[in-house]
Amino acid sequence: MNEQRPEWVQAMEPEDWQFLKRFLLASGSLKALAEEYGISYPTVRSRLDRLIAKVRAADGPGPVDALHRQIRVLVAEGKMDRVVARRLLEAHRDVLREHGVEDGNSCK
Repeated sequence: MNEQRPEWVQAMEPEDWQFLKRFLLASGSLKALAEEYGISYPTVRSRLDRLIAKVRAADGPGPVDALHRQIRVLVAEGKMDRVVARRLLEAHRDVLREHGVEDGNSCK
């Protein structure tokens, strides 16, 4: 069933869905959401920005394999450093080349 869902949907964690639900129920008001959570507006804004980055990373352009997509999501979530991500993607690209597979992606 997951195969039919877009990649960005599959990248979402339960807490992401809860945040989105509360955001929708607050009619998209970050101020109302901040009051509901009992946190500051900048904190809610930062959470929304990370969620947007996560969706963009999971739904990015071009043909991307599952490992590449997961690494992009981890970077967007702040769980992986960009330097580490770049090294992993370069190593992955090298392995693909060794096996005669061109992934068509550059490590950014």
